[in-house]
Formats: sequence, structure tokens, C-alpha cells
Amino acid sequence: MAHDLQGLEVAILVGPKGTDHSEFVTPKAAVEQAGAEVTVIGIDSGEVQTVKSSLEPAGTVTIDKTFAQVSADDFDALIIPGGTVGSDKLRGSEPAVAFVRGFVERGKPVGAICHGPWLLVEAGVVEGRTLTSYATLRTDIRNAGGTWVDREVQTDQGLVTSRTPDDLPAFCAAIVAAFAQGRSA
Repeated sequence: MAHDLQGLEVAILVGPKGTDHSEFVTPKAAVEQAGAEVTVIGIDSGEVQTVKSSLEPAGTVTIDKTFAQVSADDFDALIIPGGTVGSDKLRGSEPAVAFVRGFVERGKPVGAICHGPWLLVEAGVVEGRTLTSYATLRTDIRNAGGTWVDREVQTDQGLVTSRTPDDLPAFCAAIVAAFAQGRSA
């Protein structure tokens, strides 16, 4: 990737027993390869199981810090992977929702893919914005005041969203670009 993220601190979320493995590891690797330092944030400390196709175990991820230990002020950008169960558990956690809200309120870039935009809806930050997501979230996004589009990747004022693991190449390129642009903002 052409953008340099050297010195940027990026948070990536992981939900209990249900974050999509590819939507976690691929964006994490993309921003690390561009030079960013990535911290894995979860509800509880320890390891969590990631999944493929929402149900099949795919690997484990070690949580670096819990939401109780961090603030949006500690980071320059945020990645919210998808996964139905993981995203649902994260949106049910007020500390996770407040963490996400903090990034948007501070104008920091956020990338969310697949079911990850559920956290944006829960955080109350989609009104007036255009997003894409897994197709079943379109009504949630519209009901929250956002515009839903069926695109590989959608960027709106530093908020980068994508639909599915098939969109990961475009999503990764867009978050690296948005995170680099956020640095100069």
C-alpha cells in the first residue's frame, strides 16, 4: 500500500465468539504493513474465537486491552470487523458503543465491514451519512437516519464501510487511505 501509517495507533475490535476471522486479520495486516501499530480491544481479557461464515471456528485472537482500559483519545483510527455474533455482542456492550462513538465524535477515521456498522447504528452516529454493509443491515442504517448503498466500499467523512469478505481488498485500500488522510486532518 502506498500510504505511510508509521506512528499511527489503530484500535481493532473483537467480539466474543463471533468476529469474522478474515475481516479481522486482513485489515489488521493491511494497516500494520503500512506502518501502523494495532491494539486488539475486546470486552474481556484473554483469547476469543473468531469464525468463518458466522458459525465455523476459524482461529483465536488475543485481546491486548479491554474497553475499560482504553479511550478513543488513545488512538488515531478504528477498525470494526464484522461477524454476526461478535458484532451483536459488541453492540450490546455500552463500553464498546461509547468507544466507537468517541472516534466519530472526535472526527477520527473509522473502518467498519459487514455487520460492523451495527456498532455505528448503536452509537447513534450514522444520521446524515452514507454507508454500505452486509445487506441485512440496510433497514437498521436507514432507520438510524443514514443512507444505505450497495457498493463494494463507501467512504463518507472518514467513515469507511464495506459489505462482505469479498470486498476486503477495496476495504483495506480505503481504510489505509482514510487513516493516512486522517493523520493530516
